[in-house]
Amino acid sequence: MSAIIQLLLTFALLSILAVGGGTAVLPEMQTLLLHQFGITHTQFVHIYSIGQVAPGPNMLMVLIIGFKIAGLIGALTVLLAFFLPSSILCFYVGRIWGRFGDSPWRRCIQNALEPISIGLMASGVYAVAKASIVSPITLGLALATLYFILKTKVNPVYIILAAGLVGFLALRYF
Repeated sequence: MSAIIQLLLTFALLSILAVGGGTAVLPEMQTLLLHQFGITHTQFVHIYSIGQVAPGPNMLMVLIIGFKIAGLIGALTVLLAFFLPSSILCFYVGRIWGRFGDSPWRRCIQNALEPISIGLMASGVYAVAKASIVSPITLGLALATLYFILKTKVNPVYIILAAGLVGFLALRYF
């Protein structure tokens, strides 16, 4: 099967499974990219990191993946495959959802989906952390970054950039 068709099918599936946002499918994306396209966990974390610091939605990182695998056509394929199916699904479900109003079924479904979404997002964070925390230095940086993000009102971008600089220096000279 050609790389373009494989990208299309893989990212269309991930799009439909992205309950709770793109972060929810990170573990599955990481696994599929490793087995189907040979993108290692380290490469995946690097691509994910670029997506986090780049302006705009962080899941635009999938374009980098598509570009790495199949060039400009791959990036365009992944863009459409990852964002179009879930957008269409959300549009139609949103139209139907509004008809239910204050129905007890609607509230029941929402109550059931909330912990599922949180769990899927937490698994995405775990997958990235597992591939990123590879030494005591990276563990310390992760914990310090988490602390400063939770306890201060400093823009998280500055905290992440500072941690990246400290990590670069620490890993280079220690």
